[in-house]
Amino acid sequence: MKKIASFTIDHTILTKGMYTSRIDGDCVTYDIRTKLPNREPVMENGAIHTLEHLFATFVRNSDIKDSVIYFGPMGCRTGFYFIVRDCVSAQTAIETTKKAFAYCRDFEGKIPGATEKECGNYRDHDLVGAKGIAEDMIKVLAGWTTENLEYPTAD
Repeated sequence: MKKIASFTIDHTILTKGMYTSRIDGDCVTYDIRTKLPNREPVMENGAIHTLEHLFATFVRNSDIKDSVIYFGPMGCRTGFYFIVRDCVSAQTAIETTKKAFAYCRDFEGKIPGATEKECGNYRDHDLVGAKGIAEDMIKVLAGWTTENLEYPTAD
């Protein structure tokens, strides 16, 4: 079988940030890398789950809501995939991601969709952990531009 594209990225040099992972037809997948792969502890499940609820709620209520396909965690627990239609410019995707992380960092109250009726694992949430990841990513993405969307390569 052919190796899938995400396994061709050199994870030994991959840094935290936001990258264009792939473009499939009119869908653009962004790799939002929150942890240094294999070099720092991965995200905890409760924090991932809460961040997913908060980030997804924000973007599905944002100016690009009709172009959002998906937001969810990577199995390796070092980041998230954010998939949007290609009518969303790369700069808008970056700005929306920054705003979503600010929303997550500043969130207070009941986590959206975190009741037994709404969620398949409603007990496993960590708002403090999610806020910590969001705070870190706000710093990482400060000044991030479309030129930063390319994966780093060993030159």
